[in-house]
Amino acid sequence: MKKYAYIGALGFLAIITTEFGIIGILPQLADYYRISIDEAGYLLGAFALVIALTGPFMTLFSSRFERKSVMLLAISIFLLTGIVSSFAPPFWLLMLVRILPAFLQPVYIATALSVAIAHGNKQNENEMMSIVFSGVALAMVTTVPFSTYVASYLSWEYSFMVQAVISFVALVVIYVLLPSMPIKEKKSYGSQLKILTKPKFIVSTATNFFMISAWFSTYSYFADYLNKAKDMDSTMISYMLFVFGMIGILANWSAGKMLNRDVKFTTAFFLSGTILVPILLNFSGGNTLATIFVIILWGFLYSPSFLNASTYMISSAPEAMEFANSLATSFGNLGITVGTTIGGWIIVNKGVAYTPWLTLVFGALAYFMVLFRGYLEKKEAKKYV
Repeated sequence: MKKYAYIGALGFLAIITTEFGIIGILPQLADYYRISIDEAGYLLGAFALVIALTGPFMTLFSSRFERKSVMLLAISIFLLTGIVSSFAPPFWLLMLVRILPAFLQPVYIATALSVAIAHGNKQNENEMMSIVFSGVALAMVTTVPFSTYVASYLSWEYSFMVQAVISFVALVVIYVLLPSMPIKEKKSYGSQLKILTKPKFIVSTATNFFMISAWFSTYSYFADYLNKAKDMDSTMISYMLFVFGMIGILANWSAGKMLNRDVKFTTAFFLSGTILVPILLNFSGGNTLATIFVIILWGFLYSPSFLNASTYMISSAPEAMEFANSLATSFGNLGITVGTTIGGWIIVNKGVAYTPWLTLVFGALAYFMVLFRGYLEKKEAKKYV
């Protein structure tokens, strides 16, 4: 039943609104707290780092608990974060409440995916995953640009109010529409940890890490980049976020269909954006129409990155789907941390216009890992010939 996948997507929308809704207001936060833009970027980087360090352990620990309760607890923490943040607390407290939900983000994602797949069939499980991940694209086209738009007209505190409202709606929907789902078969920790010894899985993990690092080297500073490198004001930037997200819905739908046919080709196809987009951003210069075209392409090739990364890693370890997905989430968020941190360093030392070239470097490394996995698979296939 697709209903459960759509419920998972709504919760994902709330999570992404909280995690990435801050991207459009980083310049305002930097001004309010009188800190540099790279220091404000810690609000995104620290969130991602907590996920990277604790995600697999939290997912393993929570795998024995009833799924609906786990999802409700996770969204409740996100709701609390939005409420406290909207009161403009001291920076240390804002950082603290930003970090708290990060502990349960990969738990929610892994649980929502397992619920969606459990109520589908083997032939369309990638499509079920794409529906859950559509919450990412939907957030990019609705709540993320809307919260940025509201902040540009009122103040940044209202952006967090938007996040709190979305989390509350998701909480109610999960509570009312999702049935109790006790765990029927408990997997041992050892059986899940075995995937860490598989070379193909390790290489797939590296692909995920470099791919997300590539995208977030520039995307984390989307508002700052468009403002300083492309001379767009905050209202125009909110429109660009809307366009970015709108095309992302189409991209996620397309990726879901493509992944059902060929996981490796689909991953490589969308990964091409990490090479193309930086080059095109450079050649678009100050031409606004050309920049809008590149943003559309950027949104299409970037948006399914988390879906592609998770599917790519799960395809190398299908016997431990939830744990593999939690590692995909963790290493993806480690990529966010590294991309955001190095991107911030580039901004401080060179200027924001240089961040797309960092995207290209990380993208090339990701492509190398895709090729290396192909080599390992051919080598493995020869053993059985």
